[in-house]
Amino acid sequence: MRRFIRSFRHACLGVVYTVRKERNMRFHLWAAAAVMLIAALLRLQPLEWAMLIGACALVLTAELINTAIEKTVDLAMPQFHPLARIAKDAAAGAVLAAAVCAALIGMLVLGPRLLGLL
Repeated sequence: MRRFIRSFRHACLGVVYTVRKERNMRFHLWAAAAVMLIAALLRLQPLEWAMLIGACALVLTAELINTAIEKTVDLAMPQFHPLARIAKDAAAGAVLAAAVCAALIGMLVLGPRLLGLL
């Protein structure tokens, strides 16, 4: 049980670090909070909630992995190297892909209801 608690603590520290130090993570958290607020106001169905929560979780997870890759590359390659840049760009690209997919899911789920309010 102690190992589990220690592992859980380290995972939480990783999330806290990323929220404190990475501007994009804070942006994604605010965006997710806004989506959840809109979803609550629109009284979505459970499946719609699941789709939005899954999309937000995907983006936040991608941002955490991106931070881990960036910090690892910085540690291994303090000087510029083309392969280090490719690794960091690819990790950032993964976040971008997740964010675009999340935005599309958000538009599909929330768009019709929001348009109906107009």
